Amino acid sequence: MALTDDVRALIEPWLAAERLELDDLELKGSGPGRTLRVVIDSDEPIDLDRIAEVSNGVSRLLDAEAGIDDPYQLEVTSPGLERALKTPRHFQKSVGREVTMKLRRDDETTLLKGRLDAAGDAGATVTTEDGAVIEFAYDEVAKARTVFRWQAAPKPGKK
Repeated sequence: MALTDDVRALIEPWLAAERLELDDLELKGSGPGRTLRVVIDSDEPIDLDRIAEVSNGVSRLLDAEAGIDDPYQLEVTSPGLERALKTPRHFQKSVGREVTMKLRRDDETTLLKGRLDAAGDAGATVTTEDGAVIEFAYDEVAKARTVFRWQAAPKPGKK
């Protein structure tokens, strides 16, 4: 079993008790520069104080139970405004949002930009910027993420 599987099994129940969802878990790098990235999500907004509380709790849990011998840096974060879409749950939570993705079909790579219209257990549907409706299976997705567009606030007195 991989280290991330062990960590997932250890922290998921604790996060669930805190009414949080383990959105993603990654171990990147090697040696003393390695980072364990824990991405949490919730139906309620997650602020910096909540991130700090969760970071402290996960750190204590890992120190007591995980038996990770090599040094690592713990990073606890939320998905943010632009999130990577890796699992069916990520796609389902992002229906209605603007997305950009790279699909691999046969030997061809297709870049898509548009609105995620539907997401099921096996695949999803995107309406592209030019109005084309593209259905795809999740195993065709090489990379996908939501897009956040900054819009300037209207100037006072202007409509």
